[in-house]
Amino acid sequence: MIAKFGMYLQYPFVRYALIVSVLVALCSALLGVTLVLRRFSFIGDGLSHVAFGAMSVATVMNLTNEMLLILPVTVISAILLLRRGKNAKIKGDAAIAMISVAALAFGYLLVNVFSASSNISGDVCSTLFGSTSILTLTVREVWLSVILSIAVVVIFVLCYNKIFAVTFDEDFSRAAGVRADQYNLLIAVITAVIIVLAMNLVGSLLISALVIFPALSAMRIFRSFLHVTICSAVLSVVCSFMGIVIAILAGTPVGSTIVAVQVLGFAACCAVGALTRGAD
Repeated sequence: MIAKFGMYLQYPFVRYALIVSVLVALCSALLGVTLVLRRFSFIGDGLSHVAFGAMSVATVMNLTNEMLLILPVTVISAILLLRRGKNAKIKGDAAIAMISVAALAFGYLLVNVFSASSNISGDVCSTLFGSTSILTLTVREVWLSVILSIAVVVIFVLCYNKIFAVTFDEDFSRAAGVRADQYNLLIAVITAVIIVLAMNLVGSLLISALVIFPALSAMRIFRSFLHVTICSAVLSVVCSFMGIVIAILAGTPVGSTIVAVQVLGFAACCAVGALTRGAD
């Protein structure tokens, strides 16, 4: 199997897939801890469906670079969801559900009515579940993923203390002079960027797994925010790398395989956490 994988590494598309999968896994895990602790886990689902709707519009319009439409629309949707606030007539979870279902339905409708493709079901399946799109990345898409991923990591590291404060006690952070609204906005924008990047990896229906499972797995073992964040990042990168390797060698769907490995990783962390608590 090692020799077979070494043979596959000779192909550029395999190297591109591994690079992008590791970067996307790292970014999603870093922000995933914050989203899980703030009970914003399902914002990933809502934004991924918005991205699917935007991708459908871009496909119908025959845009050569779909990212020019998908990224701005997803970022704007993230900002709007965040800006509704506690006094909104439609609360956050209901707003996410509305946008998620509406974008998914209209996106699929547009693809069926206006698309010139002869394989609509295959195209939609690939977008929703990330079946093969990660293995067909272009050099431009890889560089875009690298640049955006580096930007996300740098921003997270530079703003770590403020994000930590806003995550655990937003009211106290406001009283301490932290501009919580701006950092909430920053979190929303970064989340939107990660969602768009992850669509090629696991598809729009499975994106939340990259956000939720590494964070919850790390929380089974560690308690401090820093340790959970580091462990989450390591677990996410390892599971994504193993998932894509297994998918390439076994010929299984990439997105589903990565999520399956994430689930196994979560089960292993639960067992380790139980043993650790039992030893204490």
